[in-house]
Amino acid sequence: MSTATLLAILIPIVVILILIAAGVWLMTRRRSRRLQEKFGPEYDRAVQSGESRREAERELQAREKRHRDLDLKELSPEERDRYATEWRGTQERFVDHPAQSVDDADRLVTQLMRDRGYPTEGFEQQLRDLSVEHAQTLEHYRDAHDVNLRNENGEATTEELRGAMVRYRTLFDDLLGSGRPPHHESTGHDAA
Repeated sequence: MSTATLLAILIPIVVILILIAAGVWLMTRRRSRRLQEKFGPEYDRAVQSGESRREAERELQAREKRHRDLDLKELSPEERDRYATEWRGTQERFVDHPAQSVDDADRLVTQLMRDRGYPTEGFEQQLRDLSVEHAQTLEHYRDAHDVNLRNENGEATTEELRGAMVRYRTLFDDLLGSGRPPHHESTGHDAA
């Protein structure tokens, strides 16, 4: 076989392999960008805690698949009003009973998740399930939950409890779908 014939065979094969590699790279890059946009800070957390970026992305895709299989529902206006009223009561009790109010806020958020159709069998699974639609408020939930755990041991300060209420409120509003902007920390009764 002549050199020209060999080159005529090898060059198209090499070009095809390069095009395939470029296509795979572009698809991988596009998938990574989509996951980063969808999961936000949760994407970075998954990459840091996983063995590799590829493994983290598989985990996030598995979360999306599980999420599609959930029977999630929007709340009726009456249910939203009931939850909003319960939240206001919990928030108002904060002034006199901050520790109990934070515990009540945790229970109320968990109940809201359940009523929306999210499984509530464990905190880590709750985080994974919520991350698909509520990734932007998930860190607030983590922080509030950590304070609540310390609260159970009597180790949380009143200021930490106030911050936990604000953070629970952020996820609560997101889950409730109230259309209100997230609340920022401030002083006074309304911040709790």
